[in-house]
Amino acid sequence: MLLLLILLQLLLLLLLQQLLLLLLLLLLLLLLLLLLLLLLLLLLLLLLIILLILLILLPLLLLLLLLLLLLLLLLLHLLLLLLLLLLLLLLLLLLLLLLLLLLHLLLLLLILLLLLPLLLLLLILLLLLLLLLLLLLLLLLLLLLLLLLMLLLMLLLMLLLLLLLLLLLLLLLLLLLLLLLHLLLLLLLLLLLLLPLLLLLLLLLLLLLLQLLLLLQQLQLQLLLVVLQLLLHCYYYYS
Repeated sequence: MLLLLILLQLLLLLLLQQLLLLLLLLLLLLLLLLLLLLLLLLLLLLLLIILLILLILLPLLLLLLLLLLLLLLLLLHLLLLLLLLLLLLLLLLLLLLLLLLLLHLLLLLLILLLLLPLLLLLLILLLLLLLLLLLLLLLLLLLLLLLLLMLLLMLLLMLLLLLLLLLLLLLLLLLLLLLLLHLLLLLLLLLLLLLPLLLLLLLLLLLLLLQLLLLLQQLQLQLLLVVLQLLLHCYYYYS
């Protein structure tokens, strides 16, 4: 009967040892899962930061495209105004040429008047034409001045608009940088909150592993004691 009890004790100890080994394997698997969770959290945080940066950069790119379109439109307006100025200058040149021709005609008429007194009416008509041409020249000069003033005003307005847009862009950039900083701070706080918890879990698991190892050692000692008891029993029995 004593031999049977010793054998039963030995079997129970072996079973306990196997169970402890299984628990050790499970704890190791849990440790690996926790490490994988840590890595996944870090990857998710990195992906979130990248997505936020992309979402912030897309509106900036759209604003830059809008600014480029506005600049192109301003350049087109300037080119059109320059073309108008050139046309007006050409008209002025034509009027000046006409004036020169009329002056030549007047000179010819004066010469003819010295010879023929009947050309006074023609001379008066030519003088009237000269006056009209002078008035047209004055009007054209006034138009040119007005166009130049309009050009200057347009340029000033364009510069003001560009300055306002640049200021808005700077403000947007500052706001976006502040948002990024806040988001990064929040992510860091989350990491700081999550990492200690995970580290505590890891420490607890390690402590459990140590306790299981100690239990395994105790079981091995008990197994040795049971084997020694069995050997002693067999020795006394056969002696």
